[in-house]
Amino acid sequence: MTETQVKTAHPKGLWVLFGTEMWERFNFYGMRTLLVLFLVNSLMMKEEDASLIYGGFLGLCYLTPMLGGFISDRFFGNRNCIMLGGLMMAIGQLMLFASASVFGENLGLATTIMYSGLGVIIFGNGFFKPNISSMVGSLYPKQEKSKLDTAFTIFYMGINLGAFLGQFICPLIGDVKSVGALMLSVVAFIGMFLLFHFSVDGDNVVKTIIYPIIYAS
Repeated sequence: MTETQVKTAHPKGLWVLFGTEMWERFNFYGMRTLLVLFLVNSLMMKEEDASLIYGGFLGLCYLTPMLGGFISDRFFGNRNCIMLGGLMMAIGQLMLFASASVFGENLGLATTIMYSGLGVIIFGNGFFKPNISSMVGSLYPKQEKSKLDTAFTIFYMGINLGAFLGQFICPLIGDVKSVGALMLSVVAFIGMFLLFHFSVDGDNVVKTIIYPIIYAS
């Protein structure tokens, strides 16, 4: 019975990637739901300009993974690019939080910080997004490739769950001063923290923090 369980079980790394991607998508989609409202209501932009910024931001987020995948293959490798991308997205979200904190005193500075934060998130997403998906496949040796369909199903469940929670929860807290932006920044930092521990050791703090979140979900 034990031998059968060992042969059929998925590696622990899959659950770490599941949780990491779930919270990263929570962070990304949650910020998207608030972005246009922030641009129009706080930074006093026209709706047309805000829509252009939103569309350009999303378009570049889908373009930069090509660059991130190329750099990963040629230079840094999967894990390092994931670490770099997670760190950049966390910094970008903190910059958006800073923008939301100063727009009342200095609108020009807040706008500049906002543009910079979005730029950092775009490049962070480019490093993070393609490489974490490819890491799922690298968890399985050749003799276990038959598990990949199930593994990617589990992984994409994490993506969909994170996107749903982000778009459901963040609008509820988005108008409470800047708490929403702060929470998104904290979530991005936690995702980076978990990635760091996974790259060093798959057990210890990851096992005690991420497993309860997965099972509770």
